[in-house]
Amino acid sequence: MVMNNFKLDKSKELLLINFKAYETSIGKSALNLARLIEIAVEETDIGILVGIAVQSSDIRLFSDINLPVFSQHIDPINFGAHTGHILPESVFDAGAVGSLINHSERQLDLTVIENTIKRCKETDLISIVCASTPKMSEAIASLSPDFIAIEPPELIGGEISVSVANPEIITDTINSVHELDETIPVLCGAGVKNSKDVSIARSLGSKGILVASGVTKARDPKAAVIDLINGFK
Repeated sequence: MVMNNFKLDKSKELLLINFKAYETSIGKSALNLARLIEIAVEETDIGILVGIAVQSSDIRLFSDINLPVFSQHIDPINFGAHTGHILPESVFDAGAVGSLINHSERQLDLTVIENTIKRCKETDLISIVCASTPKMSEAIASLSPDFIAIEPPELIGGEISVSVANPEIITDTINSVHELDETIPVLCGAGVKNSKDVSIARSLGSKGILVASGVTKARDPKAAVIDLINGFK
């Protein structure tokens, strides 16, 4: 069991698979998908980190899965009367090691992002903050998250990856972030589907990949994960 025993090693590259809320990736289907991902990681075993970002209501399902589990969202609240919000302590207690913040499908203003990163630090959760532009990435970098993921919204879920359609956005983001803090790894997302997309992103300086439909909608998710992992070789 990994879960809260997971220790972040920023020297390793990260492949984070976002389950979103597809029919193929919630509840029992999510557990089946996670098992296929786990097998793919065991069969390849090249030393990268592979994690999953899931619905907060599903986190406890993965207690026997040897993958770090992230919440897809948390709210910057403390214990109290906050009906309908996601308390950071609740996802940590459920077994999550971190959370996505400010995904393009759950965008937040900068003040909320700042407060959410702060709550992650207070609860020992890893923060992976999404940004749509290099300028936004620079603003987020000043808040000291653990990771920044660059994802142009117009390419998310599409057939062309950001590493092919707009490679300069990756290099511009990395340059902007590292001018402020060289220790923040930059991940690449949006339209990533295969090992070629991963390889290009890495050649541009990305330290990992955030992917969703390339796995969750794949006819053979295990094969899709193995192909993505091969892009890290």
